[in-house]
Amino acid sequence: MSGGARSPYSAAEQSLGYIYQARFALLRILELPEDSSLLLEKEDDVEFDDAAGRKSLMSLKHKAVGDTLTDLATDFWKSVRIWLAHYKANGRIGCDARFMLFTTGVIGADSILTLFKDEEVEGEARAQAVKEPLDKSRSVLVVAVREELATLVGAELADFYSRITIADATLRITDIPSAVINRHLRTIRRESRPFLFERLEGWWIDQAIQLLAGERTAPISGIEVSDKLSAMAEEYRNDNLPITFRQRKPDILDVANDPRMFVEQLRTLELSTTRLQAAIIDYYRAFEQRSSWARENLLVSNEIEEYEDRLIDEWGRYKEVVFETISDKSGDADCLAAGRELYRWAELETTSLRIRERVTEPYVTRGAFHILANARPEPHVHWHPRFLAQLAQILGKAA
Repeated sequence: MSGGARSPYSAAEQSLGYIYQARFALLRILELPEDSSLLLEKEDDVEFDDAAGRKSLMSLKHKAVGDTLTDLATDFWKSVRIWLAHYKANGRIGCDARFMLFTTGVIGADSILTLFKDEEVEGEARAQAVKEPLDKSRSVLVVAVREELATLVGAELADFYSRITIADATLRITDIPSAVINRHLRTIRRESRPFLFERLEGWWIDQAIQLLAGERTAPISGIEVSDKLSAMAEEYRNDNLPITFRQRKPDILDVANDPRMFVEQLRTLELSTTRLQAAIIDYYRAFEQRSSWARENLLVSNEIEEYEDRLIDEWGRYKEVVFETISDKSGDADCLAAGRELYRWAELETTSLRIRERVTEPYVTRGAFHILANARPEPHVHWHPRFLAQLAQILGKAA
């Protein structure tokens, strides 16, 4: 099969449609009042409620480029059938719902569906316009819809049609990120906006999955989205940095066989397996977090180096206090106790040593100490008073 060709069995377009629902819903909830809320795949693709509980059922259609909607477009009449069921089940004229079709396709210039683009067109005019094509169609779908519409009496048909809006030529799935960025992330530095969007969308997709899987039953509110976006945006201020590895762990966590120097250092302190494991996780998170900051160009020149210099300086000061009574004649127990105290300080009492004022995540500092303790050929910090001597002896023998 040639490079760009798709298998006739490909479900790519269908898959795009599902992803489009979630991505479009994110853009939409950012544009609606904060007191709006939504559910996915309940009675329609997306269901929005306003503060008063009034519903908007939305059908979303991501079509091939150049797709045109005609009078009997399947997408429209399938949606009409869904909306009609809701309308009849919720009081008919007493129903408070509105119905919307968002499609990337374009309504044909001579199609009666253009009447549904203009919200000012009365329902009676719409009902009259669609009557002839509906009566003439032999489509199984259209015939079924026609029969169901016939159950509406009096002013119900006009009322039902008056509630429908079609928005055609809507943004395609690949255009939505730039729309969110340009409309809703303008207070963030330009270079950081794409990364903030990725984080927001990642959180949003997780919420959507929870809704679809039934793990979440409460709708997603506009306030919840605003609060999440605000919290993420705060991490891109000049005195802060985004924290994105809080829940991450390395794929392989082999405490017993880890050969890295910072782990060897901790073994000399006779720490428990649990504490060794925590140290390895802190190292991983700090290392990966730094890499992420670098990829996003969030660090200023020499910021990491200056931060490490501060840590080394503070470590050196506390080391002199802890090791003040240690000499060549000190016993192993005293050296072990001193080393454990120095590491305890680094692990638990250095939260004020921040790379930036509002970066308070502990693994940033703890992991930074482990990175310094892992430096080769000689670590920049160490814990056990005699570790460097032991290391020199090992390297001497190796030479």
